Amino acid sequence: MANNLKTTTMAWGSPGRYIQGPGELMNLPKYTSKYGENVFVIIDQFFFYDLTLRLSKLYEGRTGKFETSIFNTEVSEEQIAATSAAAEKISPSVIVGIGGGKTLDTAKAVADDLKVPVIIIPTSASTDAPTSALSVIYKSDGEHSHARHYIKSPDIVLIDSKIIAEAPVRFLVSGMGDALATVFEAKANAASDSANYIAGESGSFRRTKTAMVIAQACYDYLMANGLKAKIAAEKHCVTEALETIIEVNTLMSGLGFENTGCAAAHSVCEGITTVPDAGKMLHGEQVAFGTVCQLVAENAPKELIDEVMGFCISVGLPITLEDVKVNPTEENVRIIAESSIKNSYWAAQPAPVTVESVMDIIFAADALGHYYYKQAV
Repeated sequence: MANNLKTTTMAWGSPGRYIQGPGELMNLPKYTSKYGENVFVIIDQFFFYDLTLRLSKLYEGRTGKFETSIFNTEVSEEQIAATSAAAEKISPSVIVGIGGGKTLDTAKAVADDLKVPVIIIPTSASTDAPTSALSVIYKSDGEHSHARHYIKSPDIVLIDSKIIAEAPVRFLVSGMGDALATVFEAKANAASDSANYIAGESGSFRRTKTAMVIAQACYDYLMANGLKAKIAAEKHCVTEALETIIEVNTLMSGLGFENTGCAAAHSVCEGITTVPDAGKMLHGEQVAFGTVCQLVAENAPKELIDEVMGFCISVGLPITLEDVKVNPTEENVRIIAESSIKNSYWAAQPAPVTVESVMDIIFAADALGHYYYKQAV
């Protein structure tokens, strides 16, 4: 359903710098020194003790203050306020976040509160969130609360590809699922003339041609390198294919979604999260099945569906409801449909939908997935 933007103005947003390579974490002091001497680092609990020791040695003997803080809770406003208060005690020149999405979202929020630069260092390539100018905020009990939108993207996104290679392979594959949706959602937003996310919640700008080119490149590089990258990651090897997929999952997909917008794939993903008895799945895994639903909704050409389904099967991305731990009952599918059309993403699709039509799309996508599994035997 076209949104009919009343402006011809385009907008683009991106991190100040993107740096990726094996061993780059050990160069952190070089990058933080550009902003000043006092460094406050928020580290995911799974890496806290090891990285605190390693980074403390790197900063030993340098002027200024260096302090680390463990992240082991929820991204809530209360936690952000407490961490901001702790950081403020050393008058930080820069905030650094190291870890998963919630750790990184906390670092963005703290940096925004204190009005200082932020360096984002993801420890897996599981989503495209590191480059974005937003944090997803939850209540203390884990329930989703709201999103914080920022005036700028992170100052630096720094990726140590050796750390990514050591992460569980499932995270890398999940990132491929998130990246898979990028080009299809970009094209849906272009067809409906919907706003991108550069203005945050106000959403008033059109996408640039650059954004559309990157979204297509995201898909092309994913198809060419995804399986090779997964095989390399299973052996914890940093190869050219793995480096390419790290860039695809993080930079290309991140720039693509924020500069063009989300659509049906993410709408179905959000709907899946509301099914009470659904098993725990990663975001990109849910988005992958959502992408199958979007292709059904758009009546995509069979050749394209063949390629997407073949890719998903080859790397292990979900293409059926059972794959995303949802029992394919009418009750569960209705829950997904009702929840998904409440968010704004379906509005980016060129054609309008109802609860009933979305249910049909989901059931058809599930059947399509089962068909391709049988063909693959």
